[in-house]
Amino acid sequence: MSQHDVAASSSTTTATTTNAPKSSQNDDLIFAKDPDTKIIWLDGCFDMMHFGHANAIRQAYNLFPKVKLLVGVHSDEEILRHKGPTVMKAQERYEHVRSCKWVDGVVEDAPYVTDLEMLKKYNVDYCVHGDDISFDENGEDSYKSIRQAGLMMIVPRTEGVSTTDIVGRMLKLSKYRELVEQGIDPSTMGDELKPQSEIDQTAVSPYTRTRQHYPSVHQIRQFSEKMNPPKPGAKIVYVDGAFDMFHTGHIEFLKAARKFGDYLIVGLHEDKVIAQFKGPHHPIMNIHERLLSVLSCRYVDDVIIGAPFIVTQDLIDVMKISVVISGTVKEPEVKVDPYELPKKLGIYQQIESPCPELTTTNIINRIIDNAKRYEERNRKKQAKEIQGIASLNTNN
Repeated sequence: MSQHDVAASSSTTTATTTNAPKSSQNDDLIFAKDPDTKIIWLDGCFDMMHFGHANAIRQAYNLFPKVKLLVGVHSDEEILRHKGPTVMKAQERYEHVRSCKWVDGVVEDAPYVTDLEMLKKYNVDYCVHGDDISFDENGEDSYKSIRQAGLMMIVPRTEGVSTTDIVGRMLKLSKYRELVEQGIDPSTMGDELKPQSEIDQTAVSPYTRTRQHYPSVHQIRQFSEKMNPPKPGAKIVYVDGAFDMFHTGHIEFLKAARKFGDYLIVGLHEDKVIAQFKGPHHPIMNIHERLLSVLSCRYVDDVIIGAPFIVTQDLIDVMKISVVISGTVKEPEVKVDPYELPKKLGIYQQIESPCPELTTTNIINRIIDNAKRYEERNRKKQAKEIQGIASLNTNN
């Protein structure tokens, strides 16, 4: 599953101390050396964190029998300098990564160019990255010094998803809305609403180009790690929804709901149900993509795939549900009450949504309101990757 990436040169290039994380709370994450445990480092932007990010984390966690996994997350300023504007704010990204069930600690404000001295500070044995190359603002390999030190381990990049592609899906939604507002039938636009990767493959970096995601039982089993059936007599909590663009608002809600019992089951609604209420081009992520994201969350004990929109007696009986929880934020508002039965049975509880300002619609609007900025970011990112790959091939 992985391989050591050992450079021919033994020389190292050490970043200056100004690259070190600024947050003092990161010092609590210095784990003691243990001969039986490997301390693994993985870092990134984790902007609009998706199942590809979670899978990289999962792979890093499973490289050795016993692992302590530290994940470094870059600040908004670092990402802007090297890559472009983020969609999610730094604190939103920190908390999302922290909720991932394979993560032992999050180092906030980690440098974009990974620093060898910083890895030594955290007693790191190996640094992990996907088999795509990360380039800094100058088009240089962000992990050059780590490779030269022989500390790099590579895991396969997850095919079928990328942040660039997800941004593209939302920009496509933006274009669809513009056409409708102008009275133009979107179906007549041909390639206008297609992702760039479907139109001109030669113009897309292999690290950005997204192939079709093919869900498999094996992948679902991998993401179901650390999940067990409920113990006899457990109080089972049930929540449901789209959980599209799985984000910190969802996570904080799940964390709060989990406190009402011993075991949390999440019901995921089907794509066609979501589209019925939210309209064309929804959900942004299909049910298989949404499933993997929810499975990666440490507060979730089980997931029902294609759960009914209306909570039924059969669902309550079969899953032995003790309490049904929903938040105060509803997306979208619907005429039918899906919780009518739980209310009659006295097992329904509404809780205050912990992050009412952070919703899937809010995230989509962040993209749409800054569409030109993100289109330019995607274009520059692809161009830099293509140029960097060409440079590496020339040097080799």
